[in-house]
Amino acid sequence: MTRAATAINRAARRVPPSLIYVAAVLHIFWLFWQGQTGGLGPEPINALEHALGETGLKLIVVGLAVTPLLRLTRVNLVRFRRALGLTAFLYVTVHLLVWLVLDVGLWSEIWADIVKRPYVTVGMAAFVLLVPLAVTSNDRSVRRMGAAAWRRLHRLVYPAALLGAVHFVMIGKTWALEPLVYLGAILALLALRASRGGRDVGDSGIRTGFQTR
Repeated sequence: MTRAATAINRAARRVPPSLIYVAAVLHIFWLFWQGQTGGLGPEPINALEHALGETGLKLIVVGLAVTPLLRLTRVNLVRFRRALGLTAFLYVTVHLLVWLVLDVGLWSEIWADIVKRPYVTVGMAAFVLLVPLAVTSNDRSVRRMGAAAWRRLHRLVYPAALLGAVHFVMIGKTWALEPLVYLGAILALLALRASRGGRDVGDSGIRTGFQTR
């Protein structure tokens, strides 16, 4: 282990994972406050949707990168992975609620949007895949389901992440670089997993996903 990795690991052990939840909630409130005070530009609802969805996608990518980072650099951020996954789900859920309540508004039009707009269909599919992961991101679910079944379920994070990135790409009217970077990062993580024969475990035996185990 390098000195840098040792220093990072030592510092990380001093940071409680609960700080991630606190920071996420404060950031979400700050985004809404910015929207109310004109800080999000002339289209605050669209800007709010974008900021929430993109932050959720970033957190998913970071969570997926924890195990490869551990294996390649010995930097161990595993204790933060559950918090990363659950805060990602929080951002995505609020992103969805903003779209439902503040953007579309009319419930009669929601189903029409889901069916007729491919990017909405893809985004909704990603959210549906994330729901069981968030619900079972606790030690009790691991015990009730059994470790093997629980790990199989949490592999859904990969297609969910991929669909989320595709949703981000499809929203843009042009081929913007930023969404493609997220898509490329997720594809790279998938390729890395495939190169290990489909195994998503690191040298420590810790799996990727929303869990800490």
